[in-house]
Amino acid sequence: MALSLFIAVVLSGSAAAEVSATKDPQTGLRTWEWGQAGVKFQLVQRLPDQTRAFFQGRGFSSANADTIARSCVFQTIFRNAGKAPLSYDLDDWILTHKGKTRSLQTRERWDEVWRTRDVGQGPRIAFRWSLLPTRQQFEPGDYNWGMTSFGLPPGERFDLSLRLTLDGKVIDGRIPAITCAADRPQGID
Repeated sequence: MALSLFIAVVLSGSAAAEVSATKDPQTGLRTWEWGQAGVKFQLVQRLPDQTRAFFQGRGFSSANADTIARSCVFQTIFRNAGKAPLSYDLDDWILTHKGKTRSLQTRERWDEVWRTRDVGQGPRIAFRWSLLPTRQQFEPGDYNWGMTSFGLPPGERFDLSLRLTLDGKVIDGRIPAITCAADRPQGID
């Protein structure tokens, strides 16, 4: 049974959303979930070693797979179980880390990184398909999942401000105290 923490968050111009944080007692991995009006957004920690192995298996060099793995990657699940259409644009989402704000590492931002490195077309395509789309629209019942990258070192903590449009109305939400998964201790394999 996972340990849970529930927090009610009041959103500007809308009803309260629910934010929960859980920790799997077997793996130690944490999950954060935000929900409102049937919309569920979930972030699940990925260990850097999981991410390294995943991308090495898709043709990335060890160095490039390590760059991804050390960029705070989460498995992300987005579900519209509500009754209205929704859309989002990850470029509108902001993370706050140590008092400073920054953008997420979207597909497009990663494309800029790969243009400066020797990464083949096959790995680049696999990478794009593994990430949550930067912009997406959902009808009721739709869902999607993929990885999101926050560009922070392993073990860092941040807050995420998200924005989506639900039935034509903008909803702002916040998930506080998200923690990037820690990396393995140096020198241990």
